[in-house]
Amino acid sequence: MTSQNKKSPPSSTEIHRHNDSQFSNVTGSAAFQTTYLVRDLQAGIITGAMAIPLTVGIAMMSDYPIKVALATVVFACFIGWVNAWIRPGNYIGAPGVAAGLAPVLALGVASFGMENMAFVIFLTASMQAFIWKFDLQKYILIAVPSYLVEGLLAGVGLKIAINFFAMTYEIPAEMVSEVFWNTNRIQMVLISLVGFSGFIYLFTKYQATQPAVPYFVLICISTILALFIEMPMLHVDDDPINFALPIPKFDDAITWVYVIGFAAMLATIDVIEQVMSNAAIEKIDPLKRQCNTNNSLLAIWIANMGASFFGGMTNLDGVAKSTTNKLAGAYTKFSVLIIGLVILFFVLNTEFLEYLPKFSLAAIMIFTGWKMMMGLLHVAHQGEYALILAILCALLVYKLGIFEGLLIALIVHGFVHFVVQKRTQNLRTRAIIRKYLERFAGQGGVD
Repeated sequence: MTSQNKKSPPSSTEIHRHNDSQFSNVTGSAAFQTTYLVRDLQAGIITGAMAIPLTVGIAMMSDYPIKVALATVVFACFIGWVNAWIRPGNYIGAPGVAAGLAPVLALGVASFGMENMAFVIFLTASMQAFIWKFDLQKYILIAVPSYLVEGLLAGVGLKIAINFFAMTYEIPAEMVSEVFWNTNRIQMVLISLVGFSGFIYLFTKYQATQPAVPYFVLICISTILALFIEMPMLHVDDDPINFALPIPKFDDAITWVYVIGFAAMLATIDVIEQVMSNAAIEKIDPLKRQCNTNNSLLAIWIANMGASFFGGMTNLDGVAKSTTNKLAGAYTKFSVLIIGLVILFFVLNTEFLEYLPKFSLAAIMIFTGWKMMMGLLHVAHQGEYALILAILCALLVYKLGIFEGLLIALIVHGFVHFVVQKRTQNLRTRAIIRKYLERFAGQGGVD
């Protein structure tokens, strides 16, 4: 196992090393500073516009109403900004619905029905509140290595890319004929190919300076093109957002057990993604300010719990949106409030979303899935063992599902470690178990 001879990734203790006292002198500045008003305003508008098609695509992948997904982001932005006045977790992180959790939510909708998802999200938030209260995320990071999370996200990315691929050759119903590859479909494929190629070119050129440029260009050009060429357009149901208590509508014991396990998985993945995001956000902070993951978890579980009262989704500070927020000029969480206001406009005026051609949305989501799969390149630096196990996890997640894939990968990981320690160190089973428990007691790093 070559990974044991390589430098291990930062431990959970290192990631969470900052105490609340370190933030006491900048609590107010985390949420708003007059000096950065114009910068934050600009960043919020740009990032908010970029977040709209991403949120729409993730909602479709999650089998959630698009309007509900947008409302979830608005609420999470408001909670994130308020939390920054009190207990800031990071300074430029932009909250939103997570692409990595889309298949999990879709599985929940299929298993429990949309009428029970509000309770599932409420239960998830309650578990996250427990994790936050007792600062348990460091133990989760010990049990679930970071490279398995990267593998999980790669598997989800593959699902996303494949699911949206059909939109690249979709044509209006009246253009469908007995010949599949008719002139209209070939035209649509060529348009999608040019759009995706242009998006990739612009992203490669502007990713380090203005990452929102490819999103703006693709959406603007595709919207104009749709005025002259008939093509499938996004449809958004303008249903009212209903507020209600998240009360479950099932009573059999087996369903309860499944729901509790499902919520625990959802809470764990959400927490791990936020921990990883905070580590990345800290590196790109323009003022090199340190993040406090536990404070970020506070904002997450409050936003999730609040969202459960209107049937909303889970949220976290995504790396893509946070990077765009930083490069667009953000310095404080005031930019997040602006993001929420931009998206709120489309929650109140969903008819404007129907000017978005489906092929442009597909290009954005396929690119998102591809970026998630490319996370495996980071794992390669952790050694051959980490890379092999991450790829195995990705394939299992794609083939079997997130819960089953991650569980099998964890079992394989535990078995390999057991066998290696048994043979190389000649340890008894009891000693190996004791050694593993000592890692939890000492809050050690992830192998």
